[in-house]
Amino acid sequence: MILVSASRRTDIAALYSAWFLNRIKEGYCDWRNPFSGQIKRVSLVPEDLIGIVFWTRHPLPLMPHLAQLSRSGHYFYFQFTITGYDRRLDTHGPDPGKAVDVFRKLAGQLSPALVWWRYDPIILSDQTPASYHQETFAALARKLAGFTERCTFSFVDWYGKTKRNLAAAARTHGISFEQPDLETRRTLVRDLDAIARPHGIRLYSCCEDALLETGVGKAHCVDLEPFRALRPELLVSLRSAPSRTGCGCVESVDVGAYDTCVFGCLYCYATNSRRAALARRTAHDPRRPFLFR
Repeated sequence: MILVSASRRTDIAALYSAWFLNRIKEGYCDWRNPFSGQIKRVSLVPEDLIGIVFWTRHPLPLMPHLAQLSRSGHYFYFQFTITGYDRRLDTHGPDPGKAVDVFRKLAGQLSPALVWWRYDPIILSDQTPASYHQETFAALARKLAGFTERCTFSFVDWYGKTKRNLAAAARTHGISFEQPDLETRRTLVRDLDAIARPHGIRLYSCCEDALLETGVGKAHCVDLEPFRALRPELLVSLRSAPSRTGCGCVESVDVGAYDTCVFGCLYCYATNSRRAALARRTAHDPRRPFLFR
């Protein structure tokens, strides 16, 4: 049995739900390793799946189908990102206010235990300083109180594509970005944790173990525990399979593809450019076994 990640590489729930539902109906999808080129067939029949982890900013297109997905014997939980950034950084992402409304509806449809908030990534700059994050996080935590039990965070990783895209934002909008030292990050995390706890939300650090000293938990974004809670009869174990240093995830099969998300977040590590993603989305056929070949 396997865990399916859908997906770290793109927002399947928001952008490719028709394809995913077609693949569920057919009982499999095909996936190409973006590094080796190896092609793999992935079973999506309930008997072969521990569960599905959805990563999304806008699950609304998938939500009308979740009851049927459950009735067919599939189990799942959601990683739902809401950061509150404006169009300077999230060029075409969902409106934060509308995202909160969808989050609350999803948690009401499923359970607060199955909808995990991601305040990720944290970007520090002269226009998004620590005080900005304290205020934005507090406003979101108030609205999400009672609709989630946990919030995963990380600070932005300065990959090559991230540097290029943020440098463009710096030139266009006059933003001066900061790469904060450890003590600056720890101080902000302590403040966010103090905000979250009265709202019944526990903070979890993704891939930054040095921040665990602040009292927050270690994130396991792809995790067996929610499925064990849903399926007490489940007697399986999975090896740890970190995607990068500090990652707490267990092994899974990610069925997404790079350069396919059109939300245009300038800090995204999975998309080189929105133009490239738009071109690939135009070529997408929801009837094919591959999301993209």
